[in-house]
Amino acid sequence: MENKEINELIDSAIEGNSKDLELILSEVNDFVFNLSLRMLGTIHDAEDATQDILIKVMLNLASFKKLSSFKTWVYRIAVNYLLDYKKSMFYKYPLSFEYYADDIKAGYVDDEIIFEGDKNELSKELKLSCTNVMLQCLDAKSRCVFIIGTMFGVDSKIAGEILDMTPENYRQILHRSRKKMSKFLSEYCGLSKTGCCNCERRVGYAVKQHRLNPKDLEYSRLETLSEDILEDYMKSMEVFDEKISVFEDLPKYNSNIDVKSFITDLVTSKHMKKIKEY
Repeated sequence: MENKEINELIDSAIEGNSKDLELILSEVNDFVFNLSLRMLGTIHDAEDATQDILIKVMLNLASFKKLSSFKTWVYRIAVNYLLDYKKSMFYKYPLSFEYYADDIKAGYVDDEIIFEGDKNELSKELKLSCTNVMLQCLDAKSRCVFIIGTMFGVDSKIAGEILDMTPENYRQILHRSRKKMSKFLSEYCGLSKTGCCNCERRVGYAVKQHRLNPKDLEYSRLETLSEDILEDYMKSMEVFDEKISVFEDLPKYNSNIDVKSFITDLVTSKHMKKIKEY
């Protein structure tokens, strides 16, 4: 939507129009989910965080001053929330590149274990899961900068506004993060064409360690966004000399959250009744 159109919907939603509120939240639902997924590393945590962020957006609509684009404002809310998110699995069990490198070196089984499902599909699922997990090796701020710059293509000026830093500082952090990730990928990830790991060979180990469930392929169930929708996210693409195609080529997904049901459940919940009482 154009800024004028979204601003009109915001005014209407603030006045109590639930259909326009639904349109507003639907406009940002998918990109909030994708940002949450890359920041937190698991679909379950991303879905929980997305709902929390949508609630924050809804409750703070009246404070949106329209001095920036609505999406930039939502980015800021989402980023601030995700940088301080302490309920995710990887916050409780943090990763480092050193730990993940050791896991990759040890991550194979000699004897082929028996499991159901197509190995190519399992390998694809492992790739999508592993690349999200790999992002968790970066500290939260560097991870956020890396995701926004490499996977969402936000330019340095807008990114600086979102992250409350200068464009120069943003570019420096992005460069360092990409350099760290590139070094790790070139040494350990087979998708980079030079790394030692191989998704297909690692499937047996992942199943044995209960990191991959052949009967529950979460990423395969997610619906990917169409390319024309993705173009809207990439308008502010910044061109970098180094390309990290392993991450740039990852799919973007439709959020599983049904905004209409979400709003209905929220408005009729006991929590909303308490809020209204105050």
